[in-house]
Amino acid sequence: MSKLLIVESPSKAKTLKKYLGKDFEVLASYGHVRDLVPKTGAVNPEQNFAMQYEVIDRNARHVDAIAKAVKVADAIYLATDPDREGEAISWHIAEILNQKKLVKNKLIKRVVFHEITKSAVEHAIENPRDISMPLVNAQQARRALDYLVGFNLSPLLWKKIRRGLSAGRVQSPALRLIVERELEIEAFVSREYWTIHLDSRKHQHHFDARLIQLEGEKVEQFTVTTREQQETIVGRLLLASAGKATVSRVEKKQRNRSPAAPFTTSTLQQEAVRKLGFTTSRAMRVAQQLYEGIDIGGGAVGLITYMRTDSFSIAAEAVMQIRDYIKKNFAGDYLPRSPIMYKTKAKNAQEAHEAIRPTDISRTPASVRAFLSDEQFKLYEMIWKRALACQMAPARFDAVSVDLAVGSEANLFRASGQTMIFPGFIAVYMEGVDDEEEESEAKLPHLETGEVLDVEKIFGDQHFTEPPPRYSEASLVKVLEEYGIGRPSTYASIISTLQDREYVLLDKKRFTPTDVGRVVNKFLTEHFTRYVDYDFTANLENELDNIAEGERDWIPVLEDFWTGFNQQVKDKANIDRADMTHELTGEDCPKCSKPLSKRLGKYGMFVGCTGYPECDYIRNENTGNPAGEPTVIGSDAETGKDILLLNGPYGPYLQLGLPEADAKKKPKRVSIPKEIVLADVNLAVAQKLIALPRDLGQHPETGKKIVANLGRFGPYVNHDGKFKSIPKSDSVFEIDLNRAVELLAQANAGPAPLRELGKHPSDEAPVAIYAGRYGPYVQHGKVRATLPKSQEPESLSFEDALSLLAAKVEKDGGTKKPASKTASKAKVSKTTTKKTVAAKKAPAEKATPAKKPVAKKASTASKPAAAKAAPKPRTVKKPAVKSAA
Repeated sequence: MSKLLIVESPSKAKTLKKYLGKDFEVLASYGHVRDLVPKTGAVNPEQNFAMQYEVIDRNARHVDAIAKAVKVADAIYLATDPDREGEAISWHIAEILNQKKLVKNKLIKRVVFHEITKSAVEHAIENPRDISMPLVNAQQARRALDYLVGFNLSPLLWKKIRRGLSAGRVQSPALRLIVERELEIEAFVSREYWTIHLDSRKHQHHFDARLIQLEGEKVEQFTVTTREQQETIVGRLLLASAGKATVSRVEKKQRNRSPAAPFTTSTLQQEAVRKLGFTTSRAMRVAQQLYEGIDIGGGAVGLITYMRTDSFSIAAEAVMQIRDYIKKNFAGDYLPRSPIMYKTKAKNAQEAHEAIRPTDISRTPASVRAFLSDEQFKLYEMIWKRALACQMAPARFDAVSVDLAVGSEANLFRASGQTMIFPGFIAVYMEGVDDEEEESEAKLPHLETGEVLDVEKIFGDQHFTEPPPRYSEASLVKVLEEYGIGRPSTYASIISTLQDREYVLLDKKRFTPTDVGRVVNKFLTEHFTRYVDYDFTANLENELDNIAEGERDWIPVLEDFWTGFNQQVKDKANIDRADMTHELTGEDCPKCSKPLSKRLGKYGMFVGCTGYPECDYIRNENTGNPAGEPTVIGSDAETGKDILLLNGPYGPYLQLGLPEADAKKKPKRVSIPKEIVLADVNLAVAQKLIALPRDLGQHPETGKKIVANLGRFGPYVNHDGKFKSIPKSDSVFEIDLNRAVELLAQANAGPAPLRELGKHPSDEAPVAIYAGRYGPYVQHGKVRATLPKSQEPESLSFEDALSLLAAKVEKDGGTKKPASKTASKAKVSKTTTKKTVAAKKAPAEKATPAKKPVAKKASTASKPAAAKAAPKPRTVKKPAVKSAA
C-alpha cells in the first residue's frame, strides 16, 4: 500500500522519511500553499465573507509535485504543523486535491505530533483524525480580519499621510504601546528626593541601614526632597545618636524561591532576547531548526518539542524522565518529593500543546555541541536547562531584617539581607529580568535585640526619579502577552513589520517611535480609537479562541467587526490631510506673525509658517533653529574655526566656519548620520565628523590611498574608485589601514557565502547560498535563484538547491539566448560598418545600410531583457499584499 505524508518543511520531510521507511513518500508544501488574492474583493462581506484563494506562485511547483504523488498513493496523511496555521494548510491542500478530483475514495487524514521523534511520529500515524474545521475557521477568520483592516485602512493612510504605510489589527495597538511610552518619557518631570543612611559595624563586619521612621512618622519616598532638609535631619540624628545605635528588632525567616515554568513561545522569545541577545524572529528561526531535526551522528532528530505554544504543561512521560535525570545527577535534596505542575494562564493554550522542552533530557547540550551551530547550541542549552530546572527543588534563603533605633524608638533605620543556604534550581538556571534590579545578597552579622552598636556615619544620598524605560523586544513581547494582544507566534512578525514600515527604530536594544510612527498612531488613536484599543483587540483574540474551541461560528464574529469598522472607514474618508500632518504649535511666525505649525515632511518633522508659500519660514524640529541659523558647537582644534550646527532641507548638518565673502570655496559640510542622536552631538563628536573623510594611508599593493568616509548608505572605505561598506562591528572614526585592506580584499573576492552546499554534478563548480539585497539566493556560476520566503537558508538541502537552479535556467532559457544572439549580431554590424567606412565607400557597400536596422534591432532587443531583470514591477505589487498583514 503506497502512502503519502505531507509536511510543511523539507528538512522535516527528510527526518520523517527516515522514521517511516520505504512504504511512505514524504513531501513538503514549503509552508502555505494558498492565500487570498492580493486585491480588493478577496473577502466579500456581501456574500457571507466568501474568500477568494489562489495558489502562491513560489509554491506552485510543490503543489504540482504533491498532486502528482497523490495520483499514485492509496492513503494521504496531512502532517502540517500542530497549530491553527498548520490545520489551515492541511485544509487548503485537501481543498486543492478535491478541486483536482484526485482524492475520490482515497483515505485522507490529519496527523499531529508535537515532537519529531520516532515514537511520537509512529503514534500519530496510528491515530489519525479528520481535519478540525473549528481550527480552520479560526484561522480563516483571523486572515479575513487582517485583510479587511489592511485593505481598507492602509489606503486611507496613503491618502491622508504618506504612501507605503500600513495599519494592522495587532500591529497598530503594538505601535500605540511604543508611542505612548515615548510620550510618557517626554512628559516625565524628574523629582529630587533623598534617602538617609546609617553605616555601622559589628567587629569587622560593616553594613548599611536606611531610615524608615523619623520622629514616629513613616519615611516615604518624597519625605526628604532638598539638600537643606537632608542636612538638617542628618544633623539632628547625629546629635541624638551620640555615636551609638540600639538593635530594637531582629526578624529571621526562611524564604523559598521556586523555579520558573518551562518555556512557552512568549517566554522563550523574552529570554532569548535578554540572555542571548537574539531578536524574536531569530529565536523563532533557530527554534524551528531544533524542532525540525538536526543530524547528531545517527541521522536527523528533532531536539525540542513544537515551539509555538502557550502551554506550561509537560507530558507525564517527559516529567518522569527529567526527574530520573535529576535523581541520577544531583544530590537527593535537589529532587522534590512529587512532580511540579504548572498551571497554564492562557485561556486557549494552543490546543493543549506541551511547553517547549527537549525531546530527550538525557541528550545534554554538551553531548550535541559538535553537531550544532553556535546559535543552535545557545538556544538548545537554554531550553534544556529551563526544562530541567522546572522540576527541581526551590532555592532556600535565610532572610534577616534588623531595626536600629537612634536616640529613641521614634527614629528607626532598617537593614536587611539574605544568604542563600541551598541553591536548588538556581544551580542549573536563573530566569532573566528586564529592568528590575536583582535582590540584594548582603549578609548581616549576627545581632541580638538590645545590642548597642557604634555608628560610623549618618549621611544623605541624593536621587532623582527616572522615566519609565523604553520597550525592549523582551518587554514589548511581555506586555503584548499581558494585554492579550495577538498571539506569541505572531510577535516576531509584528515587531519586524513595525521596523520595516519605519514606524519604530531599535536603538541600543530599545524601541523609539519615528516621526512617521507618531503621526500614524495619532491618526489611528483619534479616528479609529476602538480598533487600536487594547481591550477591544484582546476581546477579538478571545473571540477567535472561541471559534477554535467550536463555541462560536466565525461568520457572526466577522459581521460584528465589519459593520462598525466599515462605517468608520466611510465616515473618515473626508478627513483633511492637513489635520493629520499639521499641528499648531501655539507660536507665531517671526517673519510674518502668522501661526506656526509642526508638520511631517519627507525628512521628518519640521516647523513651518501656515502662510506658505507667501512666507517661507522653516525651522528644523531636531535643533529648534530656523533654517540657515547656526548653533555654535565649539572651536575646531585644527583650524580654529567654529563648528556650526545648521538645518538643511535634508536634515541637520555640521559646517566648519561661516562662508567668507571673497572665498571661492564653500565651507566644509558634513551631514549628521541618522544613527547619531542629535542630542549626543557634542564638540568631541562634531570634531570626529568634521574630520571626515579620513586618509588611512596607501594600499600596500597599488600605492593608492584609502579613505574612510560617511555616505548615503552609511560608512565606507574607498580605494581607487572601489567602495566597501564598513560593518557595524567597526567604526568609521577608528578603522585603521590593515582593517580597510582586509575589507577591500573581501570586496574584490566577492561576497562570502552563507553556506557552501557542494559541487554541481555538471561541471564541479561550487553551489552556495549568499545573502542578497532582496533576500538569500543560491548560486552556481552565473545562475542565481532566489530562495522562497518560506525556505530558511540553514535548512536548504543540496538537492533542493539544484532544483531551484534548474527551474531558474528553464525559466530564463527562452529569453536569454535570443538576447545574446542579437547582441552578437549588433557587434557584427558595428564591425561591418567600420570596415565599410575604412574601405573608401566601394560600390558594393551600398547594400550596407540595410544592416543598420539590425543594429537598432539589437539595441532594442537588449532593453526588454534589462527590463525583465529590474525588480520594479514586483515592488509595485508588494505594498498591496503587505497591507493585508
